[in-house]
Amino acid sequence: MKIIFDPEAEEFLYQLVEMLYHKEYFGFYEDAVEYVATLIADINTSLPNKLKKSASKHFSKYGKNLVYTMFKKNDNTQWYVFFNYEDDVYYIRYIGNNHTCAQYLNE
Repeated sequence: MKIIFDPEAEEFLYQLVEMLYHKEYFGFYEDAVEYVATLIADINTSLPNKLKKSASKHFSKYGKNLVYTMFKKNDNTQWYVFFNYEDDVYYIRYIGNNHTCAQYLNE
């Protein structure tokens, strides 16, 4: 099994640290870094074992035939990871959360 992050998905994760800190979701920069690092670790260790669903057409701008799965980080936030899977390689195309993309999941 191999997990590859699309450069745009990778950039989103770097920006997520900054956003979480600057919007004061975390009082310390190190805590924002740890939160994102934990999300990445969860993706890297449990993605293959998660229930996968077909992504709606809304997400086709990130790639064809995408599937997604969910990672719950706390009571307020669930992360959705959209990816392609072939030959034991998971290619992550997009990452969003219940605040940004959940409304498009069942279109």
